[in-house]
Amino acid sequence: MQTDPETSQATETPADPAEAAAAQETAAPESQESPTLDPWEELEADVAKWKELSLRTAAEMDNLRKRTAREREEAIRYANQRLLEDLLPVIDNFEMGMQAASQDAKSMIYIGMDMVRRQLNDFLSAQGVEEIPATGLFDPNLHDAVAQEDCAKGEEGRILRVTRKGYKLRDRLLRPASVVVSKLPSEGGAA
Repeated sequence: MQTDPETSQATETPADPAEAAAAQETAAPESQESPTLDPWEELEADVAKWKELSLRTAAEMDNLRKRTAREREEAIRYANQRLLEDLLPVIDNFEMGMQAASQDAKSMIYIGMDMVRRQLNDFLSAQGVEEIPATGLFDPNLHDAVAQEDCAKGEEGRILRVTRKGYKLRDRLLRPASVVVSKLPSEGGAA
């Protein structure tokens, strides 16, 4: 008698009952994991999945567009920052020349330099550059203390004088103002 190999495998049962139980357990989860859905329900599930993916992609694109616009606006707004930072030492030297020329305020050199200073100030204002006020109390966010000098009681932390002007470009600090700050006299000072 000849047996068909396919039917003999299907009708063969393991001799060990534990093996038979394990074979049934492994076969059972497979049938439970993939319950057959109605084709219409499968299509609706696919539509819901693709709709959610489409909405997420649209939101990501909108966020990318907003971030790109914000970065472009900021790049345009602060495009001249490097140029202005390099220009500040030139302005410092020009101011020292103005102090030297101010000895004779009626000379043509002083009058010409004063006109150039006004043009520089107008240019800086048009670019959004403003000088940092160096009066009142010391602010470590805007000022750089280069020295301290003794002062009267209760006047500690006040700006006494400016050694180098500071500037801001709109809301960004270009360069802090270098200042001399007051401090209380030490108790054990020399007599």
